[in-house]
Amino acid sequence: LTNHKVYGEDIAILAGDALLAYAFEFIASQTEGVPADRIVDVLRRLGHAIAATGLVGGQVVDLECECKTDTTAETLTFIHMHKTAALLEASVTCGAVLAGASASDLTKLSTYAQNIGLAFQIIDDILDITATAEQLGKTAGKDVAAQKVTYPSLWGISTSQLKAQELVDVAKSELQSFGTAAIPLMALADYITARDR
Repeated sequence: LTNHKVYGEDIAILAGDALLAYAFEFIASQTEGVPADRIVDVLRRLGHAIAATGLVGGQVVDLECECKTDTTAETLTFIHMHKTAALLEASVTCGAVLAGASASDLTKLSTYAQNIGLAFQIIDDILDITATAEQLGKTAGKDVAAQKVTYPSLWGISTSQLKAQELVDVAKSELQSFGTAAIPLMALADYITARDR
């Protein structure tokens, strides 16, 4: 059972808050041999990704859209650019910042991450319809049952799959200048559209 089922929503929320605080502590205390300005930049990027400018802001809009059937594709994209894509962007760029990446390389990596983040969410929406609970490891069909607007409900499954693939293609094109160093990120992008769970 998940945390909130065992301990209640209040304790689960507090556990999430505590883990979030530990993330900042961990970065500050465990990052060695890196100039302080890079560590500060990583802390800033992580804060931006989870605050009202990122995850929390996206989740607020997501909650406001629950049970509304008139949510637009633009609003849906806003939600997921501030949730899934923002977290992926922080994950991808923070390592690059610590390694001393240039501003132009960070821009490419940001664009890459935003695109795979949105593609991930589109595929997630598709799998909620097409996969079984056993495949997903969670309840299937939750979005439909909650009357939640998703990309497939707006565009259909086929168009949603095409959009996800287009996003992955754009993401991969951002990595061309990195050569073989980008192979793991290329593979991650391909996994986004190939996954079945």
